Amino acid sequence: MAEEENVKVAVRVRPFNKRERDRNAKLIIDMSKNSTKITNPEDSNDSRTFAFDFSYWSFDGCKESKDGYFEPDPSHKHGKKFADQNMVFNDLGRGILNNAWAGFNTSLFAYGQTGSGKSWSIFGYGVNKGIVPKFAEQMFKEIEAKKGSGITFEVKFSMLEIYNENCRDLLDPNGAKKKGGLKIRQHPKKGFYADGLKEVFVSSYEDISARIDEGTVNRTVASTNMNATSSRAHTISGIRFVQKQVNEAGKEMEKKALINLVDLAGSERVDSTGAEGDRLKEGAAINQSLSSLGNVISALAKQAEGEKVRIPYRNSVLTKLLQNALGGNSKTIMIAAVSPADINYDESMSTLRYADRAKQIKTKAIVNEDPTEALIRELKEENEKLKAKMKGGDISEEDLKDMAGKEVLSKDELDQLKKEWLAEMKANMKANEKEAEEHKKSTDEKLSEQKNRDSEKDSALAKVMEEKKNKPHFFNLNFDPQLSGRLVHIIQKSETEVGNHKGKESDICMVGPGVHETHAIIRQDKKAHRVWIKQSEKDCRILINGEPCTEEVELFHNDRLIFGSTQLWVFQNPKEKDIIKKKYPPITYEYAQEEIAAKAGVKVDTTQGGDMALLQEDLIDVMPAVEEANSISEELDKRVKFEIILISPQMLGKMQGAKAEGFNDMKSTQPEVCVKMKNLENGTEFIWPKEKFLNRLYLMKEMYNNYEEEEEDWDLPEDKDPFQEDVNTDVNIGTVQVFLQPIAYMVEMKEQLEITDIKGNKIGVMNLEVAPCDRKGREYTEADDMFVDSPDELVGKDVNFVFKIVNCRGLPNKYTDVHCKYRVYLDEEDTLTDKISLTSNPDFDHRKQFKFSPATRQLVDYLNTGSIMVQIVGKQYIRKSAVAHRKQMTTKEMIKSDRAVFAKTANLMNGFQMNGRVVDPQKQSIVVELLLMKKTQARLQQRCDNLKKMMEKADQMNRNGVSTKVIKSFFNAHTDEQLAAAMKQLE
Repeated sequence: MAEEENVKVAVRVRPFNKRERDRNAKLIIDMSKNSTKITNPEDSNDSRTFAFDFSYWSFDGCKESKDGYFEPDPSHKHGKKFADQNMVFNDLGRGILNNAWAGFNTSLFAYGQTGSGKSWSIFGYGVNKGIVPKFAEQMFKEIEAKKGSGITFEVKFSMLEIYNENCRDLLDPNGAKKKGGLKIRQHPKKGFYADGLKEVFVSSYEDISARIDEGTVNRTVASTNMNATSSRAHTISGIRFVQKQVNEAGKEMEKKALINLVDLAGSERVDSTGAEGDRLKEGAAINQSLSSLGNVISALAKQAEGEKVRIPYRNSVLTKLLQNALGGNSKTIMIAAVSPADINYDESMSTLRYADRAKQIKTKAIVNEDPTEALIRELKEENEKLKAKMKGGDISEEDLKDMAGKEVLSKDELDQLKKEWLAEMKANMKANEKEAEEHKKSTDEKLSEQKNRDSEKDSALAKVMEEKKNKPHFFNLNFDPQLSGRLVHIIQKSETEVGNHKGKESDICMVGPGVHETHAIIRQDKKAHRVWIKQSEKDCRILINGEPCTEEVELFHNDRLIFGSTQLWVFQNPKEKDIIKKKYPPITYEYAQEEIAAKAGVKVDTTQGGDMALLQEDLIDVMPAVEEANSISEELDKRVKFEIILISPQMLGKMQGAKAEGFNDMKSTQPEVCVKMKNLENGTEFIWPKEKFLNRLYLMKEMYNNYEEEEEDWDLPEDKDPFQEDVNTDVNIGTVQVFLQPIAYMVEMKEQLEITDIKGNKIGVMNLEVAPCDRKGREYTEADDMFVDSPDELVGKDVNFVFKIVNCRGLPNKYTDVHCKYRVYLDEEDTLTDKISLTSNPDFDHRKQFKFSPATRQLVDYLNTGSIMVQIVGKQYIRKSAVAHRKQMTTKEMIKSDRAVFAKTANLMNGFQMNGRVVDPQKQSIVVELLLMKKTQARLQQRCDNLKKMMEKADQMNRNGVSTKVIKSFFNAHTDEQLAAAMKQLE
């Protein structure tokens, strides 16, 4: 009997971490009973409350006991509210355990951005054990208690990773070398499964912990060698729990439960704004699994509400493997982890929305219990059916369409799918045969086979751990703290060579951009316990504690080293003299990257305030990424170089006003780190927002890995190449901000305004005019006297004006098809000028009339305080002579000869002021104000003169008083005719 129930959803908030404390982060999460409230840090009235099965407050209200366990603190105001590890296990873990004993499949999902505290809830740390260790310990305790009851138990463990739509077995040390990873097959009864996934017997939590460590080491090897990013990988750990006993009828019964522990990739950057509009955004398979999971959850939520929808499980590897967990035979729990800090508001809100959708999903779990002989018989019968199907090619066109998830298929597509179907059938038969054989073996036989396989591997690991205690060695540093320290290279010989895997094999092999065939030589004096390192060749990049290594240097305990652009290691020498007396800082990936940045001139200084600290943090993130992209470009000879540039808040505002691609949604309260991509062959340059660059970098890494694996098709066509940008893409040359205040006073403005580029530098001038006019477009003159004392006088009246772009002067001479685009008031589409080519001084002679009848208060306010952002855009002109000259050169040679090769990040920071550079952003508004002041002063002077003439005339006429009506006519006389009429009134 199936049990239908909703997915259980729990949300947990952790304390501030060091980064958040350094940034003086503000708390934006609150919890009360089962509800979680999040408040927008930019608007305290904008908050949203979500209801979940459990809301766990672990932000504060705890104290550390003597053994290091964090328990509720009754003296703290939130002591009763604090959720410790025991509470989380009792609410969630005990249910998983009970389900396993009852024979139900269970899935536990962990979701949230990288660093939100997922691992704390799932695995925990030290005595603060998470759900998995507590569940496993309890399960093995209960197994031990039931020994001798006539039940035999089998517990198996598996671990796989999904990265970039490839699935690989983390318990297979050669898994990373298997092209395309494990195949995902579909079984008629079991659903989707990873074909060939290794399952190992475990008999204690220590066994499971050792296997998790083994899987993590294999993950680290791939992350380090394949240059992969662990925060973008999903891991699924499976515990298969089997209970066998003979029933009253004398038949052996099997009760099975599969517990899936799913650690989803970091939820950040799934829909980053900076990558919007990038033609390659969807090219990154890296995002496919998470976005597909979101689509599946949305479809299942709609289905739960009674809608008929197709559930798109087939769209990604992750959703195929999680089909049972999400909509099938499983009891499912999701634990969503959120940061409490304002600086992570967007990610936390996204996580809460995701969790809110997930709680609507329903699953139907059944008890998995059958007689063993019936299971064997079923598997054999299944195989007979499969053989018959294969013999007759027995699959309908409808089934093939369902396989493809498409309604319309060509004949070639149908033929290809039929081939895939046959391969699937063969694989299913093989899997059935293997399972039937497994059922025939006794538990003792299986355990004995497992022990024989493991003993050799375990002894090799033990040897390395022992040598680490007294021999000099390197260990790895990784962005993911779970993967740091997992790889160890012991320095055994007097002279050790470090190099990549090409050519002759090196003693220590490191694979990655910028690592040469022989990269470094390490020399060791075993008696004195001293170690030195030097480059194999002059252009082998080695950094020691952030400083370039250019000659033989002695290494000291805890030195940080970078080989090439991505291989980050820590040197340790346990026998070095006096290391016990020295104090060392905690060596983390962040510490090493900050140190490299500090040597390049970017020092994280939290005293400078939030914006500057966040800017420095962005720089520290992007610097190694730019270094890596340049290394890959050199190695693949892509003829491209990348450089970090900073864009001031004023320029960002201008980019948004001009609707520049990729910059539309950026916040302009602080400078933004962007990346300039320069094509060294043809000289074209493009500015990429940080997110677009990081998105492209994932594709560059993928290309590099394919090149390293010597695949013939590693290079991609130009439209899919992450190093290429279409030369016909319009680029932003510069912008001009035109204030409209003169129109609010009905005054004409003829000005020459400065054009500023994205960095805020002046690159030319624009001559333009803004003039009030009548409905037919006739511009008003002084004689028309349309000046108003206050913009308020225009409300309710007709307002017409012309906007003229006469020309630009002094533009850089590397653009063609130069034109201007702008929007006025509530325009939804750009107004475009004509395109002018091959000149630095384009004459646009553009004129457009704008009519507003009548003028509203909103329009008048816009004219008085708003502006038009004119964006000058064009295509980059490529000189064929320059391209021909550089065709024969390699990327490396071009970088050396490029005179404009890039400012160091240090100079970038020193030359950057928060209030803009070179062009004062206030200058143009001051020009407008000056124009209006002159006009107002002239009007006041005229009124003074009129009143003076009136008083002189009244004196001549011996008049003691003048009526207010006459005074008004003198006050408002702006022409000679009006003054003459006022004189007549006085007479």
